Amino acid sequence: MDLDRARPQMEGMAKEIAEIDDNIELGKIEWKTFADGFPNIFVNDAEGVHGRHVAFLASFHNASVIFQQLSVIYSLPKMFVASFRLILPFFPTGTFERVDKEGEIPTAVTMARMLSTIPHSRGGPTDMIVFDIHALQERFYFGDSVTPLFASGIPLLLEQLAKLEDASDVVIAYPDEGACKRFHNFFTAYDEVVCTKVREGDKRIVTLKEGHPKGKHVVIVDDLVQSGGTLIECAKVLVREGASAVSAYVTHGVFPNESWRRFTDPAAGFTNFWITDSCPQTTSACTGIHPFRVLKLARSVSRALNI
Repeated sequence: MDLDRARPQMEGMAKEIAEIDDNIELGKIEWKTFADGFPNIFVNDAEGVHGRHVAFLASFHNASVIFQQLSVIYSLPKMFVASFRLILPFFPTGTFERVDKEGEIPTAVTMARMLSTIPHSRGGPTDMIVFDIHALQERFYFGDSVTPLFASGIPLLLEQLAKLEDASDVVIAYPDEGACKRFHNFFTAYDEVVCTKVREGDKRIVTLKEGHPKGKHVVIVDDLVQSGGTLIECAKVLVREGASAVSAYVTHGVFPNESWRRFTDPAAGFTNFWITDSCPQTTSACTGIHPFRVLKLARSVSRALNI
């Protein structure tokens, strides 16, 4: 299999995947721009991918790089490849997946439509691997021209929880009912706490809906974090209810405007904050900084590629 990398941001993950699987060969794409700023992209050894199983490791970590990568994603299947797989660890528009009032634009639907128009390769429709999509209904946004595999980073968290000194006292908490619905089935061996939140403008009011955090190491689980306000408010509630320690896990640490820095303040009260390397800009910023611990998706991607 030939694995092409999406710009330098994903090069580290691509190398890790290739180290795990000897059957993967790394390809190279030159990412340049013309004088007017438009992409000038070149796939090295394009003839060498003829008849090969090709995967493209993408990162839509900000809107400015999406057009470049879509240009490549639409082109690779037409290079006489045997099959084509798109690895998109983070589906980025999931925070706007529904319309609550007239005039709102559901960008998650638009992105899914764009990815659903990827040309077929010789092997048929494109396979797409996505981790912990934001809302369960988003999986139905994709058309029949793409075959999505919805994977999860939660097994990486379960490995970490088993290593904790106080593993027997861990309780899983969800910041809202939506997170509980998405992840409950992963944590059947744990007691659980469910919070609920109400937004009043930019303010979040979080309360405890059910569960017993007193005396427990409570780990808040969600799919992604933006500003981090909800997690911080949730942690305050859990501490008031008697939690002995509070940690957090999110698959996608988006953290616009370096909002991750809020969690480096000891007053935030987080013992651990696990994220995966699905968002490369955050991975490079947070690695080695307490309380963050970066979990690598490479092995999970490798397993998905071999299904």
